[in-house]
Amino acid sequence: MNQTPQDFEELETRITADYPSLSRRLQQTARFLLDHPQEVAFATVAKLAEQAGVTPSTLIRFANHFGFSGFSEMQQLFRSRLVDELPNYNERIRAVRSATGETPDSTQLLWEFAEANREVLDQLPGRIDPRHLERALDIFEQARAIHVMGARRSFVVASYMTYALHHIDKRTFLVNGLGGMYGEQIRNIEPQDALLVVSFSPYAQESREVADEARKRGIPLVVITDSNLSPLARIADVSLVVHEAEVKSFRGLTASLCLTQTLAISLGVRQDKARERSAQQQQDDEERA
Repeated sequence: MNQTPQDFEELETRITADYPSLSRRLQQTARFLLDHPQEVAFATVAKLAEQAGVTPSTLIRFANHFGFSGFSEMQQLFRSRLVDELPNYNERIRAVRSATGETPDSTQLLWEFAEANREVLDQLPGRIDPRHLERALDIFEQARAIHVMGARRSFVVASYMTYALHHIDKRTFLVNGLGGMYGEQIRNIEPQDALLVVSFSPYAQESREVADEARKRGIPLVVITDSNLSPLARIADVSLVVHEAEVKSFRGLTASLCLTQTLAISLGVRQDKARERSAQQQQDDEERA
């Protein structure tokens, strides 16, 4: 049995390959989906079925044929495609309005973003493996210094993590590539340090190159990303996978910021306990002397 497609390009290839063997209705569905990917990214099943001239159950059957549990799971690949191909916010806004015929007001958007982010925060503790969380903290605690890297959208998360680590007195450096000097900054990382890379689909090339170089040099690597299939997850010592809220092709950072806050404060608690143990040990030694 073929694996479920992981991105739009793979889905498009599968649809093209399977097209001759599909029923007439599924062929009709395939033509509509590939000819109108923008509409498919946002419209409801009922609306798409009406536009395609098929029943909603046909759309669901089409998604099941390619290994998806339902139509919404397949629809996510169409949304991801739009995000990757339309990085400009104005272009995305126009695409959403064109596909849905809607012009949401500010209050409606506020409710939608708030509700979507609330849901991902509710799900976050159950998605993070406690063993991975503790392993990441082990690496950070043992590191002489922590270097943090996040490009483009991920930069917000990386910069916050750097800020938080400074405030718990952990030696920290932000790998920001200032002046195009990613190579120089990565060469300053010592074997006894650790590197945290934050990267989400479509995975910035700068992040991938920095992570690859760290792996080659044997530097402990912790990654915050959005899929276990991420190219960074496959080379990390520890991978923490978060799923962010998405509203009309605009993805948030709420879950990632919550996770980095947890990492920083948990590390601070560990350091505080270590100082207490050290002070107690010193006191015990003095009393015995």
